[in-house]
Order: sequence, then C-alpha cells, then structure tokens
Amino acid sequence: MSKKLPFAIISVFTKSSEKILGNTAAVILMDEELSDSQLQDIASTLNQPATTFLWPTADAQIYKTRWFAPDAEIGLCGHGAMAACEFLFQNFAEKDFNWSFTLLKEDTIISCSKNQNKQNIIKLQAIPNERQKEIPSQLENALGKKIKAYHFTKNKHIVELENEASVANMLPNFEELRKIDVFGYAVTAKSDSTEDFVCRTLVPHVQQLEDQATGSTQAILVPFWAEKIGKNNLISKQLSKRGGYF
Repeated sequence: MSKKLPFAIISVFTKSSEKILGNTAAVILMDEELSDSQLQDIASTLNQPATTFLWPTADAQIYKTRWFAPDAEIGLCGHGAMAACEFLFQNFAEKDFNWSFTLLKEDTIISCSKNQNKQNIIKLQAIPNERQKEIPSQLENALGKKIKAYHFTKNKHIVELENEASVANMLPNFEELRKIDVFGYAVTAKSDSTEDFVCRTLVPHVQQLEDQATGSTQAILVPFWAEKIGKNNLISKQLSKRGGYF
C-alpha cells in the first residue's frame, strides 16, 4: 500500500554572494518510523547526499530522526539536521520565529533555533580528538600531501595539512584510502583569507567519496581550531566542488 509523505529538498551551508552552493538534503515527515529497508529504499530513490526522516513524539517540539545516504545509514548528519530544522520552521513555526525544535537519534540530541536575523542555529555536541604522534605513511601516500598532524576521533579523523593550498589542490587516491580501515577524514588547514580555517571531508568507504558541506566535520574541527587559535566564534569554508560556508 502506497502512502504520501510530506517532503522537501533543501540546500544548507550556502553563501550565494560567493557562489557557495552548500549541500542538499531531502527531509521527509512521517507519522511513525518505517522499517530499515523502507527508509533505505526511499533514500536510494531520492539519491540525495542525505535523506532526513522525521516523525513526531508526544511533545510537539521534539522529533525523532534518522539519516540515510543512498547506500547506507548515517550516524550523525549535520547538514541533514540543518535541513530538517529549516523544514520544521517553514511548516510549523510561529510567525514571530519564537520557536525551537529538538531532533533525537538514540543518544544524540540536536537543538534547532533561530536568531534575531531569522538565521537557523543548530547545536551539536563537540567531538573530541586525540593526537597520534606517528602519522600513517600510507595515508600521506593516498592523499599525496605532507601531513602536519593527525588526530583520532570517534567520527572522522583529523588530518591537518600545511596550508590552505594543500587542502584545495589535494587529489586523494580513493582506491588507496579504501585499503585503510578508517571511516573518513576531516582534512583541514588554517585559512589564508578572512575565514579561520578550511576543510574537506573524505569518506572513501561509501558511495559519495567526498562530501560537499558537512556539519559533523564542524563538530570535529570547531573545537580543534578554537583551542589552537584561541577563539570561540569561528568561520570556515569547505573547499568541495559545491563549497560550504559555516
């Protein structure tokens, strides 16, 4: 039996003045959670970098959520969360924007709100890192770049390069990266421009290979760079094909 579900496709982390297109996510509102196979089938059909599935709880401002790429479930998807927040504000928020929503995925809690400029704000838990003194030689070969520092996280590992140009012109060998048992990499360097840092997100073991604008990468890199440069409010760019602005 077929069923119609409200949905939208939304681009987030954009900056039109610099032709930064950000990342797209489908957002689908359901009455209740569907089976894993149904969710995966829908995400595969829509073929977006992420599809966010929402269904309500007894609290009108709290929604449970799951994220799926076309080929697998995503544990944490920041751009899918931001798209979900925009979807909820467009469809359910009061006109004065004095409203907030909470997204729940198991033990992950993401809060959504709007500031006085009617800009969306999401709050993600910081992802801590632990530095590895010895940099894997096979990773340098796969990236084709000299690695300045390498840090473990429970999500993607941090790869710090020497400068912005190294991040921008890096040509990763994904075949070689797939030989390394690491989910993904947040490749980063200090910005040469008005931003604080730049980054790229590599995910060699899934269909996408390189993500366009990644909220979970910011949850890794914002605390990393905040400590390094002694600032609490940071601006960053993701140097992907579409580009991302944070």
